Amino acid sequence: MKEKIIEEIKKIEQEYNVKVCYAVESGSRAWGFPSKDSDYDVRFIYVHHKDWYLSIEQKRDVIELPISNLLDINGWELRKALRLFHKSNPPLMEWLHSGIVYYQAFSLVDKMKAIQDQVFLPQSALYHYLNMAKGNYRDYLQDDQVKIKKYFYVLRPLLACNWIERFNTIPPIKFQELVEKILENGLLKQEILTLLERKISGDELNLEPKLTVINDYLEEEISRMEEYSKMLRISKTDLTPQLDSLFREILDEVWS
Repeated sequence: MKEKIIEEIKKIEQEYNVKVCYAVESGSRAWGFPSKDSDYDVRFIYVHHKDWYLSIEQKRDVIELPISNLLDINGWELRKALRLFHKSNPPLMEWLHSGIVYYQAFSLVDKMKAIQDQVFLPQSALYHYLNMAKGNYRDYLQDDQVKIKKYFYVLRPLLACNWIERFNTIPPIKFQELVEKILENGLLKQEILTLLERKISGDELNLEPKLTVINDYLEEEISRMEEYSKMLRISKTDLTPQLDSLFREILDEVWS
């Protein structure tokens, strides 16, 4: 599949007259809990020619390919990516730490990673993951019979909140690492790891009775994290000049 993805990346470069700097997996495969029928969620950062940026017109800053049965590919233009990086956008931070890199060119990502700790905003990240956990819990895990694979879409962001609380750093993208570092050994951890093993092994995990031990943990932690989030305060260094310089450096590097 990697060869197919790189082939699509090259087609994008030709069709849109851009250069791709970075392409990664961003979905359940990157998070560590793919199902047997999981598609590939490819995300990339690309750069237009310099003249594209020297225009008064407001232009589209994303490329989205039609989703096939197996492949979902879309990307963000460099300036958009750096603006979101400046805001400590959690999905973009996850792209930078994906363990599945399909394509990388030029120095962009290495330079972004070099300053990511200065960019990271714990409060922004915690709000993002907490809202994701609350929304998915509300939408998928309220009935007596639930699609138990949906637990992962609540557990992962909630464990990411715990990581931010404990370490004040960018959470790991891998679900297994979050489980091992955050949860103590016991029934809850055992239930989660058993569920993870079932999902990865190919169980469909359709409607089943909800798992009380996990539900109780989720309700308690969501409530606790809501209170904790109110105590966080943003302290941010303005890196706009540094990111402006990075933007110009990458334009020169790509199109020199």
